[in-house]
Amino acid sequence: MIDTSALGNGALVDAAVLEERFRKGRSRVGIIGLGYVGLPLAQAIAASGHCVLGFDIDPSKIEALAAGRSYIRHIDGAGLAAFRAQGRFDATTDFSRLGEMDAILVCVPTPLTRQREPDLSYVAETTRQIARTLRPGQLIVLESTTYPGTVAEVMKPILEKGGLISGRDFFLAYSPEREDPGNADFATAAIPKVVGGDGPDALRMALALYGEVVQHTVPVSTIETAEAVKLTENIFRAVNIALVNELKVVFDAMGIDVWEVIEAAKTKPFGYMPFYPGPGLGGHCIPIDPFYLTWKAREFGLSTRFVELAGEVNTAMPRYVLARLGEALDQIHRRGFNGSRILVLGVAYKKNVDDVRESPALSLIELIEGRGATVDFHDPFVAQLPPMREHASLHGRRGVSWHEALSGGYDAALIATDHDGVDYAALVDAVPLVLDTRNVCHRAGLQRPHIVKA
Repeated sequence: MIDTSALGNGALVDAAVLEERFRKGRSRVGIIGLGYVGLPLAQAIAASGHCVLGFDIDPSKIEALAAGRSYIRHIDGAGLAAFRAQGRFDATTDFSRLGEMDAILVCVPTPLTRQREPDLSYVAETTRQIARTLRPGQLIVLESTTYPGTVAEVMKPILEKGGLISGRDFFLAYSPEREDPGNADFATAAIPKVVGGDGPDALRMALALYGEVVQHTVPVSTIETAEAVKLTENIFRAVNIALVNELKVVFDAMGIDVWEVIEAAKTKPFGYMPFYPGPGLGGHCIPIDPFYLTWKAREFGLSTRFVELAGEVNTAMPRYVLARLGEALDQIHRRGFNGSRILVLGVAYKKNVDDVRESPALSLIELIEGRGATVDFHDPFVAQLPPMREHASLHGRRGVSWHEALSGGYDAALIATDHDGVDYAALVDAVPLVLDTRNVCHRAGLQRPHIVKA
């Protein structure tokens, strides 16, 4: 903990002293929210030499970390346990300890309401927790994805309510998370960090901290610019995925394979970047973040027609897959959904991870069951479905084993997630209809009449 009495005269804080502490790895860093963003960030910061204390409201996470276990598949529990043994990492549910921290990084969820509007309740409540112990000299950084203006309009007034002033007594910054779960090529420390500060001192301090953690930092002029960067990255992906999803539907009607088209198009060495269609969008970022900009734009009397159209196209994909499955059942089995037994292969939102947030597979399960079919799922990374806001009825459902998947007498299998290491040839041999939304069977060299692309 920094001795604030040595930081400057009167109420002023000597930002240069704080900056030097961050650069020398002598600070204590608190991370609020130990999920898919916060936990890998804690690991990276501890590896850089700083002492990290993680905060979370879920006691089961704290218990797991205390026992040396990681609850996120791609995070090394043994590595965290080693940092803990060295005194460089710990975790707690006691938010009163926030006052001990030199820097506090906020990595909490920013979902949507049922009306598709931003839900900043986690950010606001977390900020109130920080305000209770806020002291001079602390650096507060939001990493959660949000709309431009969140830090200034939501967090800053709460933090300043007690009389301390941002830029004079404490320091505010924004640095958007850029995690890609399961991507072994880009760990947290290898991903450039965009940073915006509420004033030059806040920016320098945030850059000093992150500069010790990641290989490259990218300063921008304002917090709002940094907030807009994250939205731009995710909207770019959402729009391009919507484009190929729409092309998939159009080309399918023409008898053209969209995956073959993309593979040929990407041989062009300039002016083209491949994106791939799927059964819908998943994960926290791409299905949600564009709507943050759409909502904020209304404040300025503007509409985001391009972004909203992309959202409509992507949101329609599960129903398109449902229709394709219905057509295939009729053609191959001469039957409809009612009474059919369907296996959904993969419920994680992307391959080789255990993250089911916003996974289109969950919508597909509900849609298929709504048509009278019985649905089971198999996922090598997800044995049981966790609690979810949008799919509460699926909470606790357990997947079937691979043996049960092959011997269960299913009428059809729907490949929603193309995990590596799955024996797709065995699946194709065991099930009389395979609906492939990821083109994985083709990539595996499987060509059978009962494999249908969707």
